[in-house]
Amino acid sequence: MLPTLLFVIAGAEAMFADLGHFSVLSIQVAFTCVVFPCLLLGYMGQAAYLMKHPSSAERIFYDSIPDGLFWPVFVIATLAAMIASQAMISATFSCIKQSMALGCFPRLKVIHTSRKLMGQIYIPVINWFLMIMCIVVVASFRSTTGIANAYGIAEVGVMMVSTTLVTLVMLLIWQTNLFVALGFLMVFGTVELIYLSAVLSKILDGGWLPLAFASCFLCVMYTWNYGSVLKYQSEVREKISMDFMIDLGSTLGTVRTPGIGLLYNELVQGVPSILGRFLLSLPAIHSTIVFVCIKYVPVPVVPQEERFLFRRVCPKDYHMFRCIARYGYKDVRKEDHHAFEQLLVESLEKFLRREAQDLALENNIADMELDDAASMSLREDENTVSGVGDLQIPLMHDQRMGNGGTSTSSEVVSLLPSSVMSSDEDQSLEYELSAIREAMDSGFTYLLAHGDIRARKESWFLKKLVINYFYAFLRRNCRGGAANMKVPHMNILQVGMTYMV
Repeated sequence: MLPTLLFVIAGAEAMFADLGHFSVLSIQVAFTCVVFPCLLLGYMGQAAYLMKHPSSAERIFYDSIPDGLFWPVFVIATLAAMIASQAMISATFSCIKQSMALGCFPRLKVIHTSRKLMGQIYIPVINWFLMIMCIVVVASFRSTTGIANAYGIAEVGVMMVSTTLVTLVMLLIWQTNLFVALGFLMVFGTVELIYLSAVLSKILDGGWLPLAFASCFLCVMYTWNYGSVLKYQSEVREKISMDFMIDLGSTLGTVRTPGIGLLYNELVQGVPSILGRFLLSLPAIHSTIVFVCIKYVPVPVVPQEERFLFRRVCPKDYHMFRCIARYGYKDVRKEDHHAFEQLLVESLEKFLRREAQDLALENNIADMELDDAASMSLREDENTVSGVGDLQIPLMHDQRMGNGGTSTSSEVVSLLPSSVMSSDEDQSLEYELSAIREAMDSGFTYLLAHGDIRARKESWFLKKLVINYFYAFLRRNCRGGAANMKVPHMNILQVGMTYMV
């Protein structure tokens, strides 16, 4: 009866694994009105049949069916198995996607099948993997006994892990009382330990299979996370300092040729170390350099006007910018590179104009504050000399003062001229915009970095094995970065760099 109880629990759990496709209310109504009554009647009937035929425990489901209903029930059971497997497949997709988002699994191709629900996804590699493994497992065991034993170990393991994680969430996230959390763990943990003690005896009879799969996936996830963290820490640690960039000067120690260089990297701040590799390898560097960092946000589509976020990296004469390109999970990065380049330049020009206006506005407000302070000081001096404050001539500043003696920000803004930029600032902006347009006419070059990590010679043997072989194998066989797959190959300039960790 233990496998039967586990199947009941697994069936209910599989329904809630489909929360990415259905709402909570629909699952609750379906479980209460349809699933629970059917399960209750079905298992009560099987229990009654076992009381009269104890020898039919191995084939209780099909033996308890009347002869005239065998084939209809067989068809329904097959369809039910297909539906249950679909729920498990969807849950697997969700777990893999969350692991990739946390940096704990190699990059795979994820296809979003809905523009409204982010949870509806399809991962082709995992789907093929599940199909092949199902065929291998069925062909290897050749009976339902071994598969049931493996399933029982897997289900009890999931139940224990879920209970442990929920207890941690109660303590760390929900801030639940300690005794309540421990009571939850004791009640549910005791029941699950009883189940675990019952299925541990089946490890040699097929229960080893989920343990082997779990060990393999744990090694893959740990290796990928360990290597990725070391690589990112190396990139952050070896960033080029701003003092060094200033010492190089606006020419970056080389020749600046017309053109726009798009350097793809994963850093959202600072100058990546790969730029130094380009400066050492190339006789010249582009007149405008944009560090592009691609980020995916949890919305279906990002509007075109909100696609790019720019920030200036160095002083103006360096012509270096950072660009964060944001994409939704339904955005398709098409191969129309000219449209991408045109939109990027238009967004960069808008950023430069907005930056110039903000700077001019700040300068005007600062000048007005200085004038206000000077006027106030002048009035205080006049009051000190004359001794009669009400006989002084009112200044124009007084007409702008509020009741409290200070002007509001809206009044300050309203007093500014329509064009807040001076002629020098306007000329500087036009010069920078013309330089951007000239660089755009000269063409774009996509600067890609192939960063690799290797363990130091003095590292332990296990670290060398994990980094130099296992992690390197995963990097070579996982899905390439977004930049490598969506740029024109005729305009690519790639430089390799090795980080010693």
